Amino acid sequence: MPSSDPLLQPYQLKHLTLKNRIMTTSHEPAYPEAGMPKDRYRAYHVERAKAGVAMTMTAGSAAVSRDSPPVFNNVLAYKDEVVGWMKKLTDECHDHGCAVMIQLTHLGRRTHWNKGDWLPALTTSHQREPAHRAFPKKMEDWDIARIITDYADAAERMKDAGLDGIELECYGHLLDQFMSPLTNELDAPYGGSLENRARFALEVLAAIRSRVGENFLVGMRYTADETAPGGITEAEGIAIGHMFKASGNVDFLNVIRGQIHTDPAMTDVIPVQGMASAPHLDFAGRIKAEVGLPTFHASRIPDVATARHAVASGKLDMVGMTRAHMADPHVVRKIIEGREEDIRPCVGATYCLDRIYQGGEALCMHNAATGRELTMPHDIAPAPVAKKVVVIGTGPAGLEAARVAAERGHRVTVFEAASQPGGQVRLTARTPRRREMIGLVDWRMAQCAARGVEFRFDTWAEAADVLAEAPDVVIIATGGIPHTEVLEQGNDLVVSSWDILSGDVKPGQNVLIYDDAGDHAALQAAEVVAATGAHVEIMTPDRSFAPDVMAMNLVPYMRSLQGRDVAFTVTYRLSAVERAGNGLMAVIGSDYKPLAERRAFDQIVVNHGTLPLDDLYFELKPLATNRGEVDHAALIEGRAQTIATNPDGRFQLFRIGDAVSARNTHAAIYDALRLMKDI
Repeated sequence: MPSSDPLLQPYQLKHLTLKNRIMTTSHEPAYPEAGMPKDRYRAYHVERAKAGVAMTMTAGSAAVSRDSPPVFNNVLAYKDEVVGWMKKLTDECHDHGCAVMIQLTHLGRRTHWNKGDWLPALTTSHQREPAHRAFPKKMEDWDIARIITDYADAAERMKDAGLDGIELECYGHLLDQFMSPLTNELDAPYGGSLENRARFALEVLAAIRSRVGENFLVGMRYTADETAPGGITEAEGIAIGHMFKASGNVDFLNVIRGQIHTDPAMTDVIPVQGMASAPHLDFAGRIKAEVGLPTFHASRIPDVATARHAVASGKLDMVGMTRAHMADPHVVRKIIEGREEDIRPCVGATYCLDRIYQGGEALCMHNAATGRELTMPHDIAPAPVAKKVVVIGTGPAGLEAARVAAERGHRVTVFEAASQPGGQVRLTARTPRRREMIGLVDWRMAQCAARGVEFRFDTWAEAADVLAEAPDVVIIATGGIPHTEVLEQGNDLVVSSWDILSGDVKPGQNVLIYDDAGDHAALQAAEVVAATGAHVEIMTPDRSFAPDVMAMNLVPYMRSLQGRDVAFTVTYRLSAVERAGNGLMAVIGSDYKPLAERRAFDQIVVNHGTLPLDDLYFELKPLATNRGEVDHAALIEGRAQTIATNPDGRFQLFRIGDAVSARNTHAAIYDALRLMKDI
């Protein structure tokens, strides 16, 4: 019987029939090799195609010109060799009934002159973009003509590759830099009135259509309201939409509200955890109603219920669930099979985007197989022989180990000293803004429960407890404890960030938070302390604070802390702490020159990562067949662990996550997945 689910209804987009209403919008996971979407890139998109998504949009910001050098490891659409790679990707996705498009763009000022071929960045003024900091060249007439041709050339390459269509980016990039009165300082005919500012985009569209013909889709992802004084207003956004429609060259709109020239602006366009879900959905629906073109939209639509509402209410024709598909590429398949409760939820951690913008590759905090489709499974294969697996600890590493082992068909028992699962994640989730992180725990607990994993809470596992289970494999995922013994003297006078977050220690009134780890814990502790009205100084020996929090996740911290009595001090090191009457004296040094400043506080918080809780591991090590040793080559290459150096050993022994060393949640989950998938 045909489904009545609004999300599973087909959609006719001009000549193309899309099999359902779910898509992944254009995004750049930064997987290209030398600017080409090779095997890793293709595998990422094909995984989602074979699971049922109707359309995958590749390559957020594929560059059409050499003076649009990649800053996110973008696809280089100005090279002819891209055709072959895009054809392979498209053909494989088409084999699964999935349409394929690509986003083409010129970054304009949203790049830097010291990338690529060291050509000057250029735009419609000499204003630099705050995020990328290049002072651009103001465009000349020959620049405009050249780039229009570059757009048409790139579009023709994509048609030759067999794609179903393209999307142009008109938000934050060059097309939008022409469109916005905040950035366009050109004279007529490309500056001044809205009609003049829109001229470049309309000429680009006309040039593309003349090359690709009518049986190739061309869409526009555009800012319909910059939400900024002097910028594009909603009324102008609607007028721009009508211009696109009247041109006859635009087949769909993909609606954006806001700007992306700074980290805070971009975070309002693409919200992170603790911010509202689908904040621009109603706005996108208004644009659809006013303009009348097929309308797509994606902005934190993380769950099926919200996506279903977006389509059922008529606000959108196609709903983008991009980060949701990074967390779980099989969203559509699970909807079709009636298994929505099995969908791995996006928790809004935005580790994916923050890594891209910090020059890395997109990885999902929740799903270590995303972006590693060539080596890591999304579906866990059963083991040839069922074994008894004992896991110690229910942080993200331990829960992922238990989940994967259970999916392999092993019999799994998990010991946990606390009364609830989650480890550091549960501590993180105590901050209201980050409570969605508990989804990492809840999903794994549900998956384990469905597979018969036995949990023993409130149990401090000792060697005898483990041996009584007669295990074949033992996984130590006991995590770590805060490392505060880092000072020349006075270590006994400080508390940890965990003490503040857990509520075990009451915040002081004049507090130094010394952050030598650069992760979330220090800023979370600062929020807790500052909320009481206390004075807080956050100090780091680094040249910037909280580098591991990264751009978009930093925004809500700063919105919380700015306006309170909070100061940030970089390049200074806490050397020692001394008692001073009823207070404390901080002895402050520097890595740059000899210093010994003294400042008074009533509380000093040290954030310096964790030390492994590894006593049980070392107690069990002599009893293990492998004595705890890991074959790194086998681990990396995806082969089973076969080291057996102890003929008297009773079981294999491994430790993962922070029980090895202080890292982050993704590292802990990846440790577990790549080890356990072959156990």
